[in-house]
Amino acid sequence: QVQLVESGGGSVQAGGSLRLSCAASAYTYSRNCMGWFRQAPGKEREGVAAAISGGIGPHTSYADSVKGRFTISIDNAKNTLYLQMNSLKPEDTAMYYCAAGPGWNCRRDIRGLTSADFAHWGQGTRVTVSS
Repeated sequence: QVQLVESGGGSVQAGGSLRLSCAASAYTYSRNCMGWFRQAPGKEREGVAAAISGGIGPHTSYADSVKGRFTISIDNAKNTLYLQMNSLKPEDTAMYYCAAGPGWNCRRDIRGLTSADFAHWGQGTRVTVSS
């Protein structure tokens, strides 16, 4: 059974940084499309970044709101997905989820992907950014 486990969330002040990790068991990231999504209270879940390693990759895409501040990466040797978040803003406050889906997802930009495109999800890690 595929398990994705996020870690690295926490509370930071605006301008700070966090690195989220997503470790997988019974699943390999190679040639699969990996995504980070977030959901703020009262809002819909939105795609933040997507990446693929191998196959059609490397290919990454970002939501406009995080481009230039967040970096998604995959370490295939450790089977771990990362999201480096810099210059954090209060509006980045949300529950962050990693997700895994078929490689062809990453032929599209994250802005064109939804939760339904990803079959496997982690439990989420909370990020709180204070002003």
